[in-house]
Amino acid sequence: MTTVYRVSTLAFLLAFLISAQPGMAQTSGTEVQKTRQRTTGNLTPGEESEKKQDPNKPIERLESDQTSRTPSDIPDETIANRQEQISEEAAVAPYYNNFFSTYRLGPEDIISVSVFGQERYSRSGITVPPSGRISLALIPGGVFVNGKTVEEVGELIRKRYDEYIIDPQVSVSLDKASSYRYSILGDVAQPGIRLMTHRMTVTEALAEAGGVLPTGDRSRVTVLRRQANGILSPIAVNVSKIYKGEMPDTVYLVPGDQIVVPGNKFKTFQKIMSLTPVLSFARIFTGGFPY
Repeated sequence: MTTVYRVSTLAFLLAFLISAQPGMAQTSGTEVQKTRQRTTGNLTPGEESEKKQDPNKPIERLESDQTSRTPSDIPDETIANRQEQISEEAAVAPYYNNFFSTYRLGPEDIISVSVFGQERYSRSGITVPPSGRISLALIPGGVFVNGKTVEEVGELIRKRYDEYIIDPQVSVSLDKASSYRYSILGDVAQPGIRLMTHRMTVTEALAEAGGVLPTGDRSRVTVLRRQANGILSPIAVNVSKIYKGEMPDTVYLVPGDQIVVPGNKFKTFQKIMSLTPVLSFARIFTGGFPY
């Protein structure tokens, strides 16, 4: 009797477990479905299209995806400062950055070559010689840099080092610009040949030369620019109107330009007055004496 009772009990428990498993599976599936439905909030355009095609299909979204769509925690002040910085850089770029991005190397310029992760191949403070050829490790004969931009020189060095280094990362920087020159002549305080270390206008060049003298004609300043055929082409610049705000200051110098400031009427009068003693002396030989 006891044995029959135990067998009946085991059979009942076994039957209960078998009948309970489908229900548990169904319950688990229902909970997963609810969880998936809870993850669907504001749908993206792609998710909306997927939902229209099959309304019964739940849209699954990863937690990291939800996090990426949360509003930014960056303060508004930081964003405003960054926008102001970008705006300032954009305003300066046409006057200075473009000058150096298109700067072509020449004698007396100072550059540095950096090879990432390869200090023995890097070299700083290289002065470009008159020959225009700089020497670097593992490059027989060096590299000719005259007339090239720093980007072009960097690419040339990268190709040469590619024979010895796997995927070399080469950067070339211009430390000091010394090959771009212009000259300023005529009635200025300090005439002569000067270095062009940044993009400059005619009025800036005049200011660096100490300004126009009282005997100089600001309305007839001329820039002589060498053309490809070697002929100097004149460019008239009315500096007087620029100073008065009647004309924009948009005449920029290029290497080799010559600025000429002619004399005015006051200078002509000074010349005449300086010749008075000579004229008086000449009257001695014409029969008269100065009184």
